[in-house]
Amino acid sequence: MTSVHTSAHGPAGEKAGEPEVDAAARPERSRARGGPFEPPERPIAWAMLSRAVSVPLILGLVCFLPAVIAAQPGNGVRDTAYWLQLVLTCYAGARLATMILSTRRRLLQGVFWMFVYIAMGVAPFAQVVIGQTPTPMVGPRQDLITAVAMVLLGCAAYDLGALLASRRPLRRRTPSARSAGGGPAVAHPVRLRLLVVLAFAASAFYMLKLGGPAVFFSSRQEITETVAASGVVTEGSNVGSAFIKGFGQVPALLALLLYTRRLATSYRARRTPSTVLVWVALGALNLVVNNPVSNARYWFLTVLMAFVFTAMPSSAAVYRTVLATGVVGALVVFPYADKFRYDDEGQRPAQSASVFEPLVTKDYDQMVMFANTISWVDTRGHTYGRQLTGSALFFVPRAVWSGKPEDTGVRVGQWMGLRMTNLSAPLWTEFWVDFGATGMAGGMALIGYAAARTDRRYARAVTRAGPGPGSVLAIAAPLIAGYTFILLRGPLLQAAGKLAIAALCLLLISTFREQRAGLRR
Repeated sequence: MTSVHTSAHGPAGEKAGEPEVDAAARPERSRARGGPFEPPERPIAWAMLSRAVSVPLILGLVCFLPAVIAAQPGNGVRDTAYWLQLVLTCYAGARLATMILSTRRRLLQGVFWMFVYIAMGVAPFAQVVIGQTPTPMVGPRQDLITAVAMVLLGCAAYDLGALLASRRPLRRRTPSARSAGGGPAVAHPVRLRLLVVLAFAASAFYMLKLGGPAVFFSSRQEITETVAASGVVTEGSNVGSAFIKGFGQVPALLALLLYTRRLATSYRARRTPSTVLVWVALGALNLVVNNPVSNARYWFLTVLMAFVFTAMPSSAAVYRTVLATGVVGALVVFPYADKFRYDDEGQRPAQSASVFEPLVTKDYDQMVMFANTISWVDTRGHTYGRQLTGSALFFVPRAVWSGKPEDTGVRVGQWMGLRMTNLSAPLWTEFWVDFGATGMAGGMALIGYAAARTDRRYARAVTRAGPGPGSVLAIAAPLIAGYTFILLRGPLLQAAGKLAIAALCLLLISTFREQRAGLRR
């Protein structure tokens, strides 16, 4: 059994260098402190199960799948790019296996390594082996080698940041500090009801602007055309349409998540008819505005993952299942999940003779776009913060800021001479464009640090010793975890809008004083 020592700097398991243990895993200490008791998660059974699945899981992710890809026929050259890509795939596979087999739920870190393994590891490795990419590479082969090396460097920096975060103990807030306003953020009951009203009003306006609910069950192409015809899109600027779409979708999702958490954690809420009815109404609203038919696959993945982790926040089995099955879904299901992107005339039927063929012909262009971005930067130099500033100030119309930067993926696509410029700009690329290798490593280290700290606070928030059904972090962390796919895929300018709206909504409903009514159990 793991030995846990009491530290003067914080709760047990949070001292630097000591393993972090949830309250659920230390029931004896909870009884001794007079605090709430959380049943153990059957550590002995899981230890036996982990030993049984660890070897095949690690061998499958690190050895078997890369070996199967390497054996595929193709015209790829086995040069430095090939070997670096193989190292990156195995490294990401090992880290993903660590996330799955961990006794703690590292929500943000687990999703990060799942994305890296699939989009920056397996898919680009298949492209190198087969000798085909979804987007043409216009620069020299050396730029691809540099891109793979920089992704490896960024992943190592991310791990370093997460390691530094694990060495810093979390502060434990005393009851007097919580009552004085220094406690964790919780949803204020009155403001939560106002968020529900905002969700229905904004979503209704969004539906009316597009011509009614029926449009949301047609295709993404028809949605795009309807938005363009609605008059909210001005020439050279999509700020108006982004705000209408963002406020039409995000408040509805957040309200559903907050009520889902109340029902999942509060027996009193489940016996309150008004709470159940509001939850049902919000569910129906989200089936219209956030359904998989008219929305991008990455956004629906965000909705689905946020809902699952909110409804079952303490289930280690759900966490491990999502990470394990996510790899299979991304490789097999995801490339075919754009069935409703076009109407019947524009539908492009998927034809594949191999399970790996969609990886080289469809969505996973992240690595080759990094290589193209390196070629683009070589012709014009780094922008030293300009691109990231444009993403941070996404809400400023181009009519006001004439020199506002465009999406990184769009800029590179235009430089390449492509007509279709809806291209990836992975997070590594955004840092590279502005600051080069040093800035990219520093940015990824900061992200790793923030992700690890958020994971630890989330693990505390979803225990019975946490702030209760109204915990804002218990909602924000699953939402960010799902949105991580969009942030990592890029471009940031496209991803910033909904993230900012979500942050604004959560800030407006949050209070840092302990609620003794309304949202309590």
